[in-house]
Amino acid sequence: MGALRNIFFGAVTLLIAFSYQAYRDITKPYPKPDLDVKEFWGPGDGKDYKELHQFKPFKISYSSEVIKRLMDRLDDVQVITDPLEDTAFEYGFNANRLREILSYWKGEYLPKWKEREAFLNQFPQYKTKIQGLDIHFIHAKPKATENTKVYKLLLLHGWPGSVREFYDIIPLLTKPSKENIAFEVVAPSLPGYGWSQGSAKQGLGPLKMSVILRNLMIKLGFEKFYIQGLLLFSFKTNRIALKVFVNLGGDWGSLIGSNMATMFPENVLGYHSNMCGVNSPLANIKTAIASFYPSWFIEEEKLINWIYPFTPKFMDLLQESGYMHIQATKPDTIGVALQNNPVGLAAYIIEKFSTWTNSEYRKLVDGGLEKYFTLDALLDNIMIYYLTNSITTSVRIYKEAFPEMAEYNMDRVPLTIPSACAHYKYEIMHQPDFILKDKFINMVHTSYFDDGGHFAAMQLPKIMYEDFTEFVEKTLV
Repeated sequence: MGALRNIFFGAVTLLIAFSYQAYRDITKPYPKPDLDVKEFWGPGDGKDYKELHQFKPFKISYSSEVIKRLMDRLDDVQVITDPLEDTAFEYGFNANRLREILSYWKGEYLPKWKEREAFLNQFPQYKTKIQGLDIHFIHAKPKATENTKVYKLLLLHGWPGSVREFYDIIPLLTKPSKENIAFEVVAPSLPGYGWSQGSAKQGLGPLKMSVILRNLMIKLGFEKFYIQGLLLFSFKTNRIALKVFVNLGGDWGSLIGSNMATMFPENVLGYHSNMCGVNSPLANIKTAIASFYPSWFIEEEKLINWIYPFTPKFMDLLQESGYMHIQATKPDTIGVALQNNPVGLAAYIIEKFSTWTNSEYRKLVDGGLEKYFTLDALLDNIMIYYLTNSITTSVRIYKEAFPEMAEYNMDRVPLTIPSACAHYKYEIMHQPDFILKDKFINMVHTSYFDDGGHFAAMQLPKIMYEDFTEFVEKTLV
């Protein structure tokens, strides 16, 4: 009997020891990776590459012949298969709605292209060479700065967006607030997006993209700058006193911003995100446990309804993630299918502005597209992808991101600077603070909005601006 008791207690001891070690393994923080901040991404071996300190003014300009060829392509549209009876966007882009948009694109939008071109050129834009790649960026300054505290700010977009997402929020940011704060905005096109050159080599994922953006800011004169997202700096006497706040345009901007704030905390005062997320073993375990009694773990009641019950939310996410599987495995194949194919490109991208704004819009025959966005705004974004032939290079980030995440495990490297998370009700996914704080260990601001989706900067620019400035004020106290 004594032997059995000893075996039992021995087994229990081993189980406890194993469980403790397993817990330590899934909760221990990882160190920051050591990255090559000069890694060359251009064509060739880069041995003769010299990075000149040049910023060339850039204007969007396309000839009438280019626009005429696009109109000809839209004139030569093959038969689009009719939707099933009593179907809205449940099967994808409703063909009847697509025909309406194509008609508007050809008959009303393109004839006023010079007007749209002028709209897109309203902010000063530049190009420069970083690590072998041409990088395009908007640089918008406040007009009046007397008695105003001006902070420099970097805005980044994701896929399938572009710098066009920020055209409504930039004027708010560059105008002095009630607290007399304004921002000098730098908004680059991500490498491989729009007028920024795509990598010639494998491996340029969101973590290493953050290095390119850091080097862009150094080249602009901010030697201590290491960040992506929304950034702010202040100047005192004749030296730079770097003050950085990160906000994201969402999507890949969220991940890149988190990576930069994590990698360079000595230069970052705050990180603000409208798409917070942590993907770690502990986060997944906590998500499962909280599903049984969510009120024990989540203080905000409305957030419980946004996350749980988990199974239908997960199935909805699964339904919306088919594009990701394609782009993370065969980006060049889908790129060939969409490049120089304006109809396919419009259907593929604009559909995301329907279902990612609110998944319930799948039930609407018009996709709910004009509830928040104008057709001009949606087509501006399509024109950027089409005219720059950047769809293939833009989707390659999905192929590069997953191996990079596995190699560097950035979700387990703590982000120590003050951070904030804005939850918009119809965002694709949400996580509660008790999970997010495993990564964002100094979260000082959380907000909840009963409207808004994935493209919040474009959909609700004033609300995002106000939430961001509220966070900034907290960090400046």
